[in-house]
Amino acid sequence: MKGQTAGLFLLGAGGYSLIEMLWRGHTHWTMALTGGAVLVGLHRLRGHVREEKPLARCLCGAACITAAEYVVGCTVNRVYRMDVWDYSQEKGNIQGQICPKYAALWTLLAAPVMLPK
Repeated sequence: MKGQTAGLFLLGAGGYSLIEMLWRGHTHWTMALTGGAVLVGLHRLRGHVREEKPLARCLCGAACITAAEYVVGCTVNRVYRMDVWDYSQEKGNIQGQICPKYAALWTLLAAPVMLPK
């Protein structure tokens, strides 16, 4: 990692861990890694969707966060059985790893990254 990418990764790792601590009261080291990787990815995605309408940019960001959540969830929760989260009680969930409620919240979480041109 170089310069800005490393800084974004650390910001995402720390920022998402803090959000989880405030929302759920705890976090897991895998969420710090995921938060860092996602922020780097969103920053890169922003350059590709710059000309889209603001809502479309936020929805693209939310789709990326949701995809990352699904991949990480299947890995840490289903393969390695770390039980970091379980959305199986949430309406519309997919394999207990993602659900519409949190996908909608990711739209809001993506906004600070995806809205600036």
